[in-house]
Amino acid sequence: MIRLLFTLVAGLLLGALVHLVSVLALPRIASLDAYSRLTPITAVNSVTQLPAAEPGSTLMPYMDPAFAVAACRYDLSKGSIKLTVPVSQAYTSVSFYTRSDVAYYAINDRSAGRKVIELDLMTEAQHAEVPEDEEVTAADRLIIDSPTTTGLIVLKALAPEPGLMTQAQASLAAATCKLQTTPVAAR
Repeated sequence: MIRLLFTLVAGLLLGALVHLVSVLALPRIASLDAYSRLTPITAVNSVTQLPAAEPGSTLMPYMDPAFAVAACRYDLSKGSIKLTVPVSQAYTSVSFYTRSDVAYYAINDRSAGRKVIELDLMTEAQHAEVPEDEEVTAADRLIIDSPTTTGLIVLKALAPEPGLMTQAQASLAAATCKLQTTPVAAR
């Protein structure tokens, strides 16, 4: 009886261990992650509108048809990125992901408190090289430190009614995600 109980407990522990390892390893070994799906249709350091979500055919998982969506595939190896996103009439959000789909920052129009979400994206090493200016506060300039040199920025604008989708798409079309030509002057 003890041998049977020991075998059952060992089997359950082995099954739990295999399940845990496979769940944790799957995101790293998956070949069709969001970055890979967007690579053929997006340019590096440029905002690209994504096709509207339709039943059965979405480019990325969990896309809501009430949102206009755009993406910027970024590469910080040549310098920092300046992201500018005009807010839409209803709601605008910006989410940052590493190359391996780990979310590390998000901001929306309400927390930005302005008509335009404007920020600088850079690596920690690039941020350390930025000279400090005592007159510029964190409220004046938002600097985001990326944990990796490549990743995705996903922009979303809500269209509360189907007739307002063109306005939401227009606000995302005006967004820019470009390499900084001049160094960031202050922190």
